[in-house]
Amino acid sequence: MPRRVLTGRVVSDKMDKTVTVLVERRVMHPLYKKFIRRSKKYAAHDEANLCKVGDTVRIIECPPISKRKTWMLIERNGEIVGSADADAVALAEAHPAPPAPAPSV
Repeated sequence: MPRRVLTGRVVSDKMDKTVTVLVERRVMHPLYKKFIRRSKKYAAHDEANLCKVGDTVRIIECPPISKRKTWMLIERNGEIVGSADADAVALAEAHPAPPAPAPSV
């Protein structure tokens, strides 16, 4: 089973070697058929403490690093992070980020 790759925005960088990433997704309401936003925060491993609040990052699943941290940073603002291992980078390139949704009028 392939490891999941998520794209999100850094909302906290106060911890050492850890960032909090907010990932938003759109789901359709089962009754009203309207798209609503759902969000979740993930703790991701940032070995070099590169990320700042507001950065757009891609994270990948990894074996547990601590109690809450099972995600690793692989890309920051479109450029590959140096500490990401080779297979994580290959997996990220195999699954490009989905295009941004068109703005509604």
